[in-house]
Amino acid sequence: MLEQWYTGVVTKIVNETYNTRRYWIHIPEKEAFHFKAGQFVTLDLPIHEKKNKRWRSYSIASHPNGSAEIELVIVLLEGGAGTTYIFNEIREGSELTLRGPLGNFVLPESLDRDIFLICTGTGIAPFRSMAKFLHKNDIAHPDIHLIYGSRFEKDILYKDEMRALAAEMPGFHYHPTLSREDNPEWTGHRGYVHQVYEELLADRRPAHFFLCGWKAMIDEARQRIQAMGYDRHDVHLELYG
Repeated sequence: MLEQWYTGVVTKIVNETYNTRRYWIHIPEKEAFHFKAGQFVTLDLPIHEKKNKRWRSYSIASHPNGSAEIELVIVLLEGGAGTTYIFNEIREGSELTLRGPLGNFVLPESLDRDIFLICTGTGIAPFRSMAKFLHKNDIAHPDIHLIYGSRFEKDILYKDEMRALAAEMPGFHYHPTLSREDNPEWTGHRGYVHQVYEELLADRRPAHFFLCGWKAMIDEARQRIQAMGYDRHDVHLELYG
């Protein structure tokens, strides 16, 4: 079955950091754009003659709420044809061709063990969707640990929102960790995401792991998690780049 393409209209753009923007896209053809938290859409951008070189996929950062509008969070990649086009050419009111929802990077049907959401950069998008969906729908869940890695504090996406969610949502724990921050006022974790989940799981309790971000982080996390004694089926991946 061929996936249907839709025309989306950009309704709002917000600069989240110095190189990252949030885009709200309304799909007029749909009364509601139904998706599962964690899924993505693919954009068809006019950047190449071959269609498979025009396609760029982005996780949906908003949670399913029955509306026909979704949010994407996109980082400008140096030399990236897709993000360069989006940052330079897309304005509020612009149209984008998209298809979806796509992907199986979603929460398990049975929330029977702690969940570790481990990400870097814009890899937070599907996890924001998952956490907000559980919270807004008051769905019972085990402890959820969002472990977010960045180089500097200025790079952190949705920082205030995630801190507020951790205060409002019982069982949701937010662990930002910075690898290069030298500001002595930073009181959060320092280093890489791997040390954080290894410390939290010193007791080796049952857990689900969701990894989203750059390949180097995912490869190392997968190796470390399996070295801790977890089965490869406990680890779910969404690769960026």
